[in-house]
Amino acid sequence: MTSALQPVLSGALVRIEPMRADDHDALFAVARDPLIWEQHPAHDRWQPAVFRRLFDEGLASGGGLTVRDAASGEVIGSSRYYEFRPAQRDISIGYTFLARRCWGSTYNHELKRLMLDHAFGFVDRVWFHIGIHNLRSRHAITKVGGRLSHEILDDPDRNGVSMAYYYIDRPAAQR
Repeated sequence: MTSALQPVLSGALVRIEPMRADDHDALFAVARDPLIWEQHPAHDRWQPAVFRRLFDEGLASGGGLTVRDAASGEVIGSSRYYEFRPAQRDISIGYTFLARRCWGSTYNHELKRLMLDHAFGFVDRVWFHIGIHNLRSRHAITKVGGRLSHEILDDPDRNGVSMAYYYIDRPAAQR
């Protein structure tokens, strides 16, 4: 199943590839911008040691993805499939960050659409776990069709971070 969680996907703006160990420096060049993390519960991910842990976890997860600009090939961010539950036919998408130059455009929309379309080949629901105060990400997920399921304050499943849980179901036409 690892190959399904690390596909190569291409669109007009982004190319998504399996994360590799040698992607670290290019990803950190994007992630070292503190403004990317200002609303995120782990707002210190711009620091080298903290980013190293995030990167290593993504690499070890079997679902880590590197996002490149489709035109230039430049690394512009990362995302991840995680918490795949075959019996429930669901999966989560998260740990997403993009270079600020890609904000406010259609980069994130295309990234999520490509990942969702791929995931709906083997699941019926995709979850997104977003820090309750991360208004930028919460707004972005609603723009791609995310629906708020519930919020949990001091969520024990997320190390005590207050989280908003969004989901998108596979369209009926794809069932």
